[in-house]
Amino acid sequence: MSTAERIFSEVRTLTEPQAQEVLDFVARLKARPRGDAEARRQVALRTLAKYRGRFEATQVKRDELYDRGLR
Repeated sequence: MSTAERIFSEVRTLTEPQAQEVLDFVARLKARPRGDAEARRQVALRTLAKYRGRFEATQVKRDELYDRGLR
């Protein structure tokens, strides 16, 4: 049995409001952007590369923050 057939057999037993929820869910799935994960990763890495070296990372100890009154 294919996935579509299994979905169909399950949906047949639902009430009308439940079936409408399934249709709404399918519409949201179809509307979701289908970007390639690797392409999104590359864009994110290029964005981060723009800021490389601009900030100095310093390790902060929690106790020192409490001593300064910062939280």
